[in-house]
Amino acid sequence: MSLRLGGLAVDGLSAVLLVTLAVALAAVLAFAAGERYRVRFYGLMLLFAAAMAVTVTATDLVMLLMGWEVMGAMSYALIGYVWSDAERVRSADVAFLTTRAADMGLYAAAGFALAGAHSLRLDALADADTPWRDLIAAGIVLSALGKSAQLPFSFWLARAMSGPSTVSALLHSATMVAAGAYLLTRVHPLLAATGWADALVAWTGAVTALVMGAVALAQRDLKQLLAASTCAQIGLMVLGAGAGSVAGGTAQLVAHAAVKSLLFLCAGAWVSVLGTQRLDELRGAARRHRVAGAAFGAGALALAGVPPLSLWVTKDEVLAGRPAALLAVGLAASVLSAAYAAKALFAVFRPAEGAAVRVPLVGQVPLVVLAFAAAGLGVLGLPPVAEAWREMLGAPREGGPAVWLTVLSGALAVVTVGAVRIARRVPSPAWAAEWLYLERAADAAVVRPAFAVARALARFDDRVVDGAVRGVARGGRWAAGLTGRRIEIRVDGLVGGVGRAAQRLAALARSPQTGQVHIYFAQAAVVLAVLAVIAVLAG
Repeated sequence: MSLRLGGLAVDGLSAVLLVTLAVALAAVLAFAAGERYRVRFYGLMLLFAAAMAVTVTATDLVMLLMGWEVMGAMSYALIGYVWSDAERVRSADVAFLTTRAADMGLYAAAGFALAGAHSLRLDALADADTPWRDLIAAGIVLSALGKSAQLPFSFWLARAMSGPSTVSALLHSATMVAAGAYLLTRVHPLLAATGWADALVAWTGAVTALVMGAVALAQRDLKQLLAASTCAQIGLMVLGAGAGSVAGGTAQLVAHAAVKSLLFLCAGAWVSVLGTQRLDELRGAARRHRVAGAAFGAGALALAGVPPLSLWVTKDEVLAGRPAALLAVGLAASVLSAAYAAKALFAVFRPAEGAAVRVPLVGQVPLVVLAFAAAGLGVLGLPPVAEAWREMLGAPREGGPAVWLTVLSGALAVVTVGAVRIARRVPSPAWAAEWLYLERAADAAVVRPAFAVARALARFDDRVVDGAVRGVARGGRWAAGLTGRRIEIRVDGLVGGVGRAAQRLAALARSPQTGQVHIYFAQAAVVLAVLAVIAVLAG
């Protein structure tokens, strides 16, 4: 069943996303109440959440683009919330322009849909004629991968860390970054109909989960670690969207929303009090406030995929039934997720001296609620609940993970956490710490050439176009001067000659006007004689 209103509709999938959005938004705003943000912050957050709600309930590309665009604009405003800080504003610019560049794919897809499907409805895109169907899929995939910070667009999420932690808690959990994965899940029939887009999406998600897991492991900044882990975890959702795992991918999205919003809120509490987000300077932070420490511990263990916490089950739901190569990459990514989660966990739990970190009571409640959600959402993988879950999402035929897969993934998570605990130090290569140099590559491959072309066009405009205009103006002035100096003199002479001739004729015409009657009679006789001669000659 679904509830429709114009270009919006609520079905099982969108209902799950709306509930997840509402819970995450309430938790984040409750936590933010203790940080004394201004009205502008809450207004932007509510508009941001409203745009996400439109995005997940849209039934056609017009409504989808409305929500999609407003969400991007609000993310720009929230990342650059401290507008007086030039570096934060620049980070907001990078994030906004990167996602906007990818968003052009959605506009192109809308045009292709009108040409090939003669409809903008999402459920009609799979029936488009060829080659329009492939072009529609390509545009949507490009836009979704950019919004969800998948390779090669992942670097914008590192820039998004310049915003407040409460913004990151919402943006990286149930809203913007998850929107791309949601869209790919929604249009899976289109991806499957092309014969190539579903495999491309699945492998892009798997590779992103693996590579960005390595990037997260190399980070020495807590928020950067959580950002890279978001790319990796969203990669598993994208993998599920490409593979047609609607129930598994959605369960991963819901569980990840609880886990990641919890971790970012805990990180924000420590950053605001301690003034740092470097892991080596956050040593012992979890021990200095038991509520935040316990909540962060639950979230980190869930992120690691430790049984029986939520992401252990949802991750296996996504990987169930996948080909061997895809399964191997997914399991490798899950090992990395356990490693970077353990790295963050042990960094903040190491013994250290220092004053207690005080989190306001209004901020402790959402941490507790989210911690229970992060731990308890694993019930989505239990057989009775899983069957109802698949039925609600319209995917009753999806199978669950095999027992050997859940045992293997759980064992790998526990072993990896233990190995990180023993090793204490993990590799931090520069290429990973710098996010694969993706921003530098984009700057070299796209930004600099674009500015070079812009400068060349500006020079062309200044020298050629403006030169031509100035030449025409100079020619006009020269022609005007020439006319005034040469032609005008001759014309004036001609006019003067005509006038003098007219004066002479007038003088001749006045000479017979003597006022004497006999002269008038003589003139009339001459005229009549002339006329008579003419008549005789003519006859």
